[in-house]
Parts: sequence; structure tokens; C-alpha cells
Amino acid sequence: MTTTTAAADRFSKGASRVPDLLFRSASGVFAWVIVAVLGLLAVLLFLNSNQALSKFGSSFLTGTTWDPIAGIYGALPFIVGTIASSFIAIVLATPIGLLTAIFLAELAPRRVSIPLTFTIELLAAIPSVVFGLWGVFVLGPFLKNTVEAWIASTLGWIPIFAGPTDGVGLFAAGVILTLMILPTIIAISRDVITAVPDAQREAMLALGATRWEMITKAVLPYARSGIIGAVILGLGRALGETMAVTMVIGNKTQIPESVFQSSQTMASQIATTFNEASIGLQTSALIGLGLVLLVITMTLNVVARLLVWRVSGRGEGRA
Repeated sequence: MTTTTAAADRFSKGASRVPDLLFRSASGVFAWVIVAVLGLLAVLLFLNSNQALSKFGSSFLTGTTWDPIAGIYGALPFIVGTIASSFIAIVLATPIGLLTAIFLAELAPRRVSIPLTFTIELLAAIPSVVFGLWGVFVLGPFLKNTVEAWIASTLGWIPIFAGPTDGVGLFAAGVILTLMILPTIIAISRDVITAVPDAQREAMLALGATRWEMITKAVLPYARSGIIGAVILGLGRALGETMAVTMVIGNKTQIPESVFQSSQTMASQIATTFNEASIGLQTSALIGLGLVLLVITMTLNVVARLLVWRVSGRGEGRA
């Protein structure tokens, strides 16, 4: 018997399983507590919104009128505004974030990548109200006279890109959300790309591939599930963002026909009207908006998890 085997036997005989059992049990309890809190939140939202849901039924989701004076509440304009602004943000942020992560992880020298990564991650610490103020006084006027004007003049024949442009509306909200979710997408994508084994890169380069071919055919397929997860996390952040969007989206209860028109999200509607809402049907309707937002977010996360599992399974099958 070797010295290593003897030491292992003594350790296995003298070691106690109690700490492992305690750690596993405590971890399981905390995990289920999180699930219970989420379930309790959903139940409380449902119970407190039941007055509006029972009165309007499916018309609460499909109705387009939100009139507290008349007691009519339809959430469709807010649902459309939330999904549209988040869609604009994810369409803009995904290629920018992915290319930035590739540059930081694969192309930039360390003296550039380290401070640049630190600076980008600092964007996540900026309060959303600061983004909103910057959007109102700087970004909005800039977009109105440049990007929005160019899009309207070039693609104005397409209804969703028709003017006029005001620097306030869905497009401005989407751009603000893009800046806010970029740190999440970049940071996670960079970490995932960095975690790809060097053997993947070396094998591809040994076969005569260029650096671009190595990145696109060896690194990105290996990191695909993590990148998808980063994008979904960014989308989840965009769906729930409140203050910055409230300050630049225009806060008009309508289903926008153009990306330049004013709109409103579920989060912004709750934030701007909940304090002044009358107890009863109006408060119940606002809580119903929160329930719809929670359902959309949870559905998105479930779909994302299934997608990541599917992609990971395919990657393992090819391996």
C-alpha cells in the first residue's frame, strides 16, 4: 500500500459526513425558500389583482382603453410598449455586446482589455434615473436630429419607421435600454468566451484556420449556451426597467404605430400612477399589470432555460 493510499484511508475513516449533510440540507432549504418566495409573490399579486381580473376577464389583456374615471382598464398598450421597447434594446445590444465581448476576450491586449472591462462594468452601477436625465437632455435631442431623422427619411415608407421624430418615444427608450443592458451582456459573454478551453483554439489554429475562423467555428459554438443566457438576462433587465424608460418613452397610453411615437410600459405605468391611485379597482388593475409583467418575465426565463439546455445538449452530442 502506498503512502498516498494509506493517507486517503485514514482520512476517509476519520472524516465525518455531518458537515456535508448539513451543507447540502442548508443549501436545499435556501433554494426552496427562494422558490417559495417567488410563488408567494405570484399568489399575492393574483389575489390583490383579482378584482380587476374578475371584472374584465380576458379584456384586461386585450383592451386598449385605460380610463380610471370611467373605470375601464385595458393593459394591451402597456404590454405592447414593454415588449416593443425591450425588443428594440435586445436587437441593438446583442451584436454590440457580443462583438465587444469577443474583442475583450480574444483580440485586445491585456493593458487594454482590463481597464476597458472595468469601465464597461461600471456602467451597471449608474442609477437608472441618471440614464433617464441624460436621455432627456442629451440623447433625445441628438437622436431627433440625426439617427431618427435619417431613419425616417430613408425608411419612412415603412409604417413602423414613419415620422415625425421628436426624440421621445419607443426608439429613444430602446436606445436607453440598450445602454443599460450592455454591461450585463458584455460581462457574461466575455466570461463565457474566456472560459473556453485553449485546446479548442489551438486545435483550430493547428488546422490552418485564421483567427476569425477560430473564433466563429471553435470558440462561439462552444460558448453559445452561455451567450444565449447573457442575452436573456439582458432582456429580463430591459423588461423590468422603470425610471429611465419613464423619462424618455413619452408616457402616452396608446398602441404605437411607429417606433418614433410615444408609448408606455407596464413598469412605467405602475411607477407613475400607483401613489395617486384610488383604493379599489384602479389599484387592483395596477397590481394586475405587475402580475402580467411577472408572468411575461417568468415565461421568458423558462423558455430561455429550455433553449440553453437544448443548445447545450446539441453541443454535447457533436462532441
